[in-house]
Amino acid sequence: MSTLTIRDLHASVDGFEILRGVDLEINSGEVHALMGPNGSGKSTLAHVLMGRSDYQATAGSVTVDGVELLGLPTWQRAARGVFLAMQYPVEVAGVTVGDLVTAAFAARGNGGAPADLDTQVRDEARRLEISDEFLTRGVNAEFSGGEQKRMETLQLAVLKPTFAILDEIDSGLDVDALRDVARRIEAMTSDDNLGVLAITHYDRLLTELKPDRVHILLGGRVVKSGGPELAQQLEATGYEGLAAELGVDELTVEKPKEADPFGEAGF
Repeated sequence: MSTLTIRDLHASVDGFEILRGVDLEINSGEVHALMGPNGSGKSTLAHVLMGRSDYQATAGSVTVDGVELLGLPTWQRAARGVFLAMQYPVEVAGVTVGDLVTAAFAARGNGGAPADLDTQVRDEARRLEISDEFLTRGVNAEFSGGEQKRMETLQLAVLKPTFAILDEIDSGLDVDALRDVARRIEAMTSDDNLGVLAITHYDRLLTELKPDRVHILLGGRVVKSGGPELAQQLEATGYEGLAAELGVDELTVEKPKEADPFGEAGF
C-alpha cells in the first residue's frame, strides 16, 4: 500500500495565500472526494500537488510513502506516481496520445514504454468509446469537452500511476460519458490499486465513482470529512448551510481588490 500525505499545506499565488493549512491522507485503492464552492481552493490544491510553477507552496509537506514532493519539478512528481487530470486539458498539436504516453514512460525510466503499448491504447479507446480517429489527431485538437475527458482517462488507464488527482473531470460530460469515465476509474481502484482524489462540485460523479471519504474545502481549509453520506448532507444543506452549522465564516478565498487611485474625490 502507498500513501499520499498532505500536512498543513499553505500555498499562495502572486503573494496571496489561498491554501491555509490543508490536511489529507489518501491510501492507494481509495477514492476521496474533495468538494467546495468556486473559489474555495480546490483547483489551487491540484496545481500545487503537481508543482505548477506560478503556485508557491509556502508551508507544510506533500509526501508519497514518506518522500517529499514539494520542491520537485512536475515530471519528477509524475515519475513518483502522481497524475493530474486537468479541469481544462491543453491541446498538444501534432502529438498523438500514443506519442504522449510513450514520452511519459520514457521520462519515468524503468525500460520505457511496454512493447504492447499501441494495443493497450487501442483497447482503452474501445473501452472508453473513443473513435480511432482521435488516436491519430493531436491530443485534444478540436475535441469536445467530453472527448477531452475520455482522452485524459485513457492516459490515466495506460500509465497506471499510483495516485490520480481528478480536477472536475465531470465538467462538460453528458450522462453517458460521465458513466463511462467514472466506471473506468472506479475499476482502476480495484484492478490497479489506484488512489484517487476527485475534485468536484456535485455528487452526480459520486454515484458512479464510489468515495470512501468525502472532504469539504471552505476558505482554503478542509473543514469537515466523513463518509459518502457527507455528500448527501451537502446536497441538502448547501455550502452556506454547512458553513453555518460548523461556524465557518469564510466559504471562498478572494484576493482583496487594489485601491483605485483615480477613484477618490478630486480625480
